[in-house]
Amino acid sequence: MASSFVHLRTHSEYSLSDGLMSVNSLVDNSLSLGLPAVAITDNNNLYGLIKFQKKAFSEGIKPIFGADITWYDDDDENYKYPYTLTLLAKNKQGYKNLLILISEAYQNGNSKSPCVLFSCIKKFSDNLIALSGAKDGDIGKAIINNKYDLALKRVHKWKKVFSDRFYIDIQRINRFDDDTYINQAVLISKKTQTPIVATNSSCFLRREDYEAHEVRVCINDGRVLDDKNRPRLYTEEQYLKSPIEMSNLFSDLPEAIENTIIIASRCSVEVELGEYYLPDYPIPNNQSQDEFFRSISMEGLEKRLKTISERKVDNFYSLKKEYYSRLEFEIETIIQMGFSGYFLIV
Repeated sequence: MASSFVHLRTHSEYSLSDGLMSVNSLVDNSLSLGLPAVAITDNNNLYGLIKFQKKAFSEGIKPIFGADITWYDDDDENYKYPYTLTLLAKNKQGYKNLLILISEAYQNGNSKSPCVLFSCIKKFSDNLIALSGAKDGDIGKAIINNKYDLALKRVHKWKKVFSDRFYIDIQRINRFDDDTYINQAVLISKKTQTPIVATNSSCFLRREDYEAHEVRVCINDGRVLDDKNRPRLYTEEQYLKSPIEMSNLFSDLPEAIENTIIIASRCSVEVELGEYYLPDYPIPNNQSQDEFFRSISMEGLEKRLKTISERKVDNFYSLKKEYYSRLEFEIETIIQMGFSGYFLIV
């Protein structure tokens, strides 16, 4: 890849709590910045994936599919608070595993607070690349709380899960303790032989979009802009920086920039569109799906006709013939379209 940097953490309009960039504008601006690839890592979702893939391919940019996952550990008492982990799909199997993890997050949590367990991440970690979550990750939290040994322990724990697919995420977005975090993260990186990677956790396109972004955050949180007590979780630095800006920002850690290119080259997924994949419905007595669909449809009609018969409707027999004719027509139509399984499920 010719560019010196690739954005691996960006939130689009589908991160409803903090994303201001539309998918189309993200791709267009990435193209104008000379980026060969870009990732969308919305909060616990892949809602924008199809739109992203179509737009990126049409512009000749490589789309990288991922998500910022909220998680906590179901075994370790030190992990009872939720943390962030960025997961990027290497290939189709990684994409499928990411789908499973996001589904688990919503089943384990809820639409407002989806959260996946560490044991589940461990089970479905194959073909996924993991970024530590910077200061919002478990390693970052340990570093900020001056728990160096705990941070080391957590790095080793993740490396057992992801092996050479785990990276320590570092950011310079003008947040408190950025330098403290980076200094310790680099030391841990060297001690554990774990690569670092630079991200910007971009939520908007331009620096001047920061105020509009804060409005969106306040709407989501139910707060007002001039509330002195509201948490300031974002900074005006979280815009879509150019490769030159990012390279200058991490001129002392060039490997963190170079690793974005390496990660981008490791990820290659194209989701197949235009095909329908319905789950198999469990069929009893060795019947085919079509046969079972026909039999229970007929049973259903017979039950309803019995109700009509009991009311002693005058033209019952002519109605009965009409109903069977109509049902037979609809059954044949559904079978020809291949939708027997769909109707059985519904």
